[in-house]
Amino acid sequence: MESSAKRRRLVAGLVASILVVGACTSGGAATSAPAATAAPTTGAASAAPTEGGGQIGGSVSVIGTWGGAEQDAFLAMVKPFEDATGIKVEYTGTRDLNAVLTTGVASGILPDLAGLPGPGQMREFATRGALKPLDDVLDIEAYKSETSPGFVDLGTVDGKVVGVFIKAAVKGLIWYNPKVYTGGVPTSWDDLWTKAGAAASGDTKPWCVGLESGAASGWPGTDWIEDLVIRQSGPDVYDAWVAGTQKWTSPEIKAAFEAFGQVVSADNTFGGPNYVLNTGFGSGANPMFADPPGCLFHHQASFITSFFQDEGGAAEGDYDFFPMPDISPSYSGATTGAGDLFGMFNDTPQARALMAYLVTADAQAIWVGIGGALSGNKNVSNYPDDVSKRSAEILANATVFRFDGSDLMPEAMNAAFWSAMLDFTQDQSQLDAILANLDSVQATAYTQ
Repeated sequence: MESSAKRRRLVAGLVASILVVGACTSGGAATSAPAATAAPTTGAASAAPTEGGGQIGGSVSVIGTWGGAEQDAFLAMVKPFEDATGIKVEYTGTRDLNAVLTTGVASGILPDLAGLPGPGQMREFATRGALKPLDDVLDIEAYKSETSPGFVDLGTVDGKVVGVFIKAAVKGLIWYNPKVYTGGVPTSWDDLWTKAGAAASGDTKPWCVGLESGAASGWPGTDWIEDLVIRQSGPDVYDAWVAGTQKWTSPEIKAAFEAFGQVVSADNTFGGPNYVLNTGFGSGANPMFADPPGCLFHHQASFITSFFQDEGGAAEGDYDFFPMPDISPSYSGATTGAGDLFGMFNDTPQARALMAYLVTADAQAIWVGIGGALSGNKNVSNYPDDVSKRSAEILANATVFRFDGSDLMPEAMNAAFWSAMLDFTQDQSQLDAILANLDSVQATAYTQ
């Protein structure tokens, strides 16, 4: 990794060039949002960029979902930017991001930049005029050439880039403790259950699951359904379901819920449904590292490794993964993934400069180097360990790749999906009623 002095010079040069681009394309200096609609922490530029240093000053308000180690990683990511520009990044973390932004869009009181709940909600914010287009904020040609095309497309609304991915994750990974599970990589979903039956003994269950996440509780269960749908029924069904034309009560979607039901049954998951419902997603795998172990497997995305260490007490070498096995051979190699979207709500010099910095390889390499993150920027390669490198390879080489389905759905559909996972886990006998309710939400969510 470059020295801090070199990185500051790179950031300063980047900021100076971005401000020139903004002045040329927007008819002058960036315009601050009206005082009545700007977040309280937004600061006006305290000084114009110096001739050689790129100093801007002021502050930029940022809201995201990260806390703990993830927040520390983000703050490390923006530290060179702060040093080079004199801009203070004022970050606030919340697990209730969707509600905060939805309320803010309605009231006009918004942060300068924010993580976005997903492409579906991003599109809603953009069509309401709340998100600012980024085509004259970024070096758009460089951004498109350096970024995975799928991520560029997902951040584009009506031909304009309104959201960028500052980190990515591959989903559908099955994690295990290699000191406990030694049965090798399953060749199929059925083989996974066979191996789990052979390895589980005493109080050690096949699975650990945690669905609690504050206002977003239930989302880890939606990841399960998405991975099951694409592996059982394929990308066409997956796409139709995400687009709102595949009914939740259809046999394909019901089959995915039933397969998840087997996982979270009292016989197969540590602690039973009550544990699953009341345990935070970041702590869900903790029993996998206990002595004696409480479970063999944990289904989660590539970002989870920092939680294994910080909350489960695991050390490097205590965890490994294999991709979620194929279910139908017709859809071999299917993979789901996601990423952390960022958008700009207030057009200020500070917001422009930070947004332009966040998409660069230099910025994203900082979080990648810390661990727990992948990058959609093709020029980032400094993955710190074998687990991260293999995760990145899966994302890059997937033969069938789809973005997280719930994140692509309209806000009302996404929220109902989260709630449905909790209701189903609590009482699987209500599946038909739960799916019928989701059909009712689907009938209106896509027309608003």
